[in-house]
Amino acid sequence: MSARWLTPLLAGLFVVAGAHAQTPAVTAKATFAGGCFWCVESDFDKVPGVMSTTSGYIGGTVANPTYQQVSGKGTGHAEAVEIVFDPAKVSYASLVEKFWRTIDPTTKDRQFCDAGNPYRTAIFTHDAAQMEVVKRSLAALEKSKPFKEPIVTEVVAATKFYPAEDYHQDYYVKNPIRYKYYRTSCGRDARLEQLWGKQ
Repeated sequence: MSARWLTPLLAGLFVVAGAHAQTPAVTAKATFAGGCFWCVESDFDKVPGVMSTTSGYIGGTVANPTYQQVSGKGTGHAEAVEIVFDPAKVSYASLVEKFWRTIDPTTKDRQFCDAGNPYRTAIFTHDAAQMEVVKRSLAALEKSKPFKEPIVTEVVAATKFYPAEDYHQDYYVKNPIRYKYYRTSCGRDARLEQLWGKQ
């Protein structure tokens, strides 16, 4: 083949290769409310395939709520975590199964030492496929759950998610001693073991 034909051919190959290199990875979102968002963030950051976690507020009626407003229990928002994940590495169904075992699904408007509507447990689904996954998971859990109390966790369509203030993001990383004290004194892990057994 002459150089006259080789040059445009190579140029075309570089364009195709460059296009593939710039193709972003396919990602998806999951949004869970499990009481204190510091703890939910910490639990899901450890899951392979999870790319990022963001603490925030969802399910309320006030736009751009502050922590003070949400914790005042007048906005209707729940503390929640928005998870961006790689479906090729972890399925949504796996994240839902993980979520159940990081919460107490038997208490309404409360998680461990945090009481009130902002600390309710909920799964906020982003499409019909996620809703179907959660319904199947919930039905299976109702049959197999190792505790007698009914499950009261909400399953609802996701509304607008508002990221929390910067000081709440990665709190367990920025303030490890305070976080560990909070989690231990709140009795989260002790109650989870009581509900689900050793994990």
